[in-house]
Amino acid sequence: MDNKNDKLIIGGKELRSRLFVGTGKFSSDAIIPDVLKESGADVVTVALRRMDFENPEHNMLNYISSDYTLMPNTSGARNAEEAVRIARLAKAAGCGNWVKIEVISDNKYLLPDNAETLKAVEILAKEDFAVLPYMCPDLMAARRMRDAGAAAIMPLGAPIGTNKGLKTRELVKILIDEIDLPIVVDAGIGKPSEAAEAMELGAGAVLVNTALATAGDPVMMAKAFKAAVEAGRLAYLSGTGAVSEYAEASSPLTGFLR
Repeated sequence: MDNKNDKLIIGGKELRSRLFVGTGKFSSDAIIPDVLKESGADVVTVALRRMDFENPEHNMLNYISSDYTLMPNTSGARNAEEAVRIARLAKAAGCGNWVKIEVISDNKYLLPDNAETLKAVEILAKEDFAVLPYMCPDLMAARRMRDAGAAAIMPLGAPIGTNKGLKTRELVKILIDEIDLPIVVDAGIGKPSEAAEAMELGAGAVLVNTALATAGDPVMMAKAFKAAVEAGRLAYLSGTGAVSEYAEASSPLTGFLR
């Protein structure tokens, strides 16, 4: 493949970067502009509840320039009705028409509710939102979300905030192979190597937050993730070599001592 023609298009928008960045959990919001700059990200997600329009000092949007595609998320929604209300509020507040649907009623593992998420996708896609649903990786649910008008599918790699890595690898690979939408691996990725692994599988992008926010040096870690995502995508485009059961020498072992 010619990587010059390798384009990621979501919601009618062509994106330069395949690394999406979240904005929660950082020790100080003031560090976020530097993190975003080093990450090279185009898409930034933020919870509506962190947008305090009446108090500029505590409004997350003050740290995100208009150069980025803002993707509000419906964090805190426990059902489709609440998710839809949050999405509409974000759009009315001038945050654009992108939205990451999060519907979570499980307080222990914070796993998304695929059935309620689908309901929200069906409603918001009809209202011209670019809807990116965060979901447990299930092929049938992903197909229904695609058919309902989702702009991309965002399966979790591991429970949110755990930094455990790509624990749902085989299920994510099925979605990549079977769903004709960008697959954005979200939640659980803790190391750049795990982001590269997701990209090598053929993921369209990855979203990272906790791994950056909890790093010793979040700015440097953002730079590391940028490089890892780019390397993983190049590896996917190049086509990785076949796996062999037995050892095979890269140079002939006979004839050179004659």
